[in-house]
Amino acid sequence: MSLSDKYLPNSHFHERHALDIAATQAEVIAAALCYKPDSDLIFKCAIAARGLPMRLFDLLKRRKAVSQAPFSLDNFTMLEQNADQELAFGLAGKFWMLNYGQSAVKDGAEFLAFKESGAAKLVLSFKTEQLNDSHTQLSTETRVFCLDKEARRKFTPYRYLIRPVSGLLRRRILASIRQDATDTTHPSTTA
Repeated sequence: MSLSDKYLPNSHFHERHALDIAATQAEVIAAALCYKPDSDLIFKCAIAARGLPMRLFDLLKRRKAVSQAPFSLDNFTMLEQNADQELAFGLAGKFWMLNYGQSAVKDGAEFLAFKESGAAKLVLSFKTEQLNDSHTQLSTETRVFCLDKEARRKFTPYRYLIRPVSGLLRRRILASIRQDATDTTHPSTTA
């Protein structure tokens, strides 16, 4: 059973992307674990655009903007790692809210037990498949399950709004992981 199936066997929304990498499964998973979007200008711009409504709302209400760290993969909880084959991260809450509406879950058990009314659960997984001695396929899958009709009604328009950017960001994450994994494998390519 995949980690996505373990933590979110049913979903209302689903997205998957994959690419082949000239590296071993261990190198690819290590690069996925170390991934940080800090150097990706498009990722940073997309997250800044996502936070713009909250900043405008604060400005309109003449409130001092609350210094909130930008949303990143650090917001996710590591749910589980299955050796060099798979990683699963989770989020829980009301993601469509201006302030991201995140609920704290500290581990996989809390994620599985999370049942807040009006909320949703999201699993982001990375899975590797060894293609041959020197190549691995890396796929990323995102699943979202809305815990009730209210959550689904609120999440659906948000999902369709962010879907094009979400897919772009997932593909950029995969490309960045590929770059990191192959730089580790082939140091001469970084010179």
